[in-house]
Amino acid sequence: MQYDDDQYIVKKTNKFHKVLFSLFCAGLSTFSILYCVQPILPIFSIEFHLTPYESSLSLSSSTATMALGMLFTGSLSDSIGRKIIMSSSLFLATLFTILCALMDTWNEIIIMRMLTGFALSGVAAVAMTYLSEEIHPKFLPFAIGLYISGNTLGGFSGRLLSSILINYCTWKMSLFIIGIISLTASIIFLKLLPESKNFCGISFSPKKILYNLILQCSDKILFSLFIVGFVLMGSFVTLFNYVGYRLMIKPFFLNQIVIGFLSIVYLTGIYSSLKASILIKRFGRRNVLIYSLMTMILGLLITQLNILIVIIFGLMLFSSGFFASHSIASSWIGYRAKVARGQASSLYLCCYYLGSSILGTLSGVFWSFGHWIGISIFVIVILLIAIKIVYRINIKDE
Repeated sequence: MQYDDDQYIVKKTNKFHKVLFSLFCAGLSTFSILYCVQPILPIFSIEFHLTPYESSLSLSSSTATMALGMLFTGSLSDSIGRKIIMSSSLFLATLFTILCALMDTWNEIIIMRMLTGFALSGVAAVAMTYLSEEIHPKFLPFAIGLYISGNTLGGFSGRLLSSILINYCTWKMSLFIIGIISLTASIIFLKLLPESKNFCGISFSPKKILYNLILQCSDKILFSLFIVGFVLMGSFVTLFNYVGYRLMIKPFFLNQIVIGFLSIVYLTGIYSSLKASILIKRFGRRNVLIYSLMTMILGLLITQLNILIVIIFGLMLFSSGFFASHSIASSWIGYRAKVARGQASSLYLCCYYLGSSILGTLSGVFWSFGHWIGISIFVIVILLIAIKIVYRINIKDE
């Protein structure tokens, strides 16, 4: 296929490398900030006398406001531009994270985390839209796979760093250090990311936003992918919210640093998200997405054995399936949406993070009644629902 080097950014060029590295920094900053509290949930439970359900609000409050923010930031980026929205979001999120480290009460922490999530919505909603506009379609699945790999590393780094820091300093100092690291990544992003060349601004009209919302939700494939995103993130956050609680009690009694190092399983996503972009060329998006969701279920079933090394292997399978699924679904959105791509990506990610907030919080009920088995049943059921929804997509409509 012929393409215009002046219109699109193509692979193995200086601009291509700048885009990927700057968005890697954005992903590192965004997901370090977002997920750094996950290993600290048991510490919050002890210090503020909270139940696991209440402690999880420090994460779910952020993902909830992030999801809601995407309803506006994606559409706003369609009007005023991609880079300005992403840059502003990164710096605001960094500021709120540093301020969170100065808070003394649980309510103040939740407020700061809510503001942080709302700020981060500008990055998460716009990054993949920027890629879909600036990167040649031939290299887009690969570019999105690399971007999600950066997000994977960001989430891993935030969780691991906070797990290590919490054993040597207070949770406040942990958040402050992560905030400073994110500030550095934000500056690099602002300096390196090329300005948009293919962006065509449209007027910010609430009426038009509502029209496009109805249009996108009426597309059966897009609507199915929105539901899949909801289930994906809900199941992922549920599993990793409660695996720490499981491993701190009998028969494992692991400390916080060891539990934090378990987040290394996220790095399987670096491989699986890229591998998925290759496999869809051979087997199609629908089939690879179904296999990836089934891999998540298989990994979860393996974790039922009370053998640590087996649990780690199961978590690795679950994570690889998750990141592959997310890579396929998110790139499918960019390919399928014909109008207001920024809003389409925002809607997918809105559902994605609402899944984190709603299902991640609701799962606390299943932990209370059935601990790990209760969590497993809950996650398997919602993943089976997602598989059924994807299976019903006509393969000719891919």
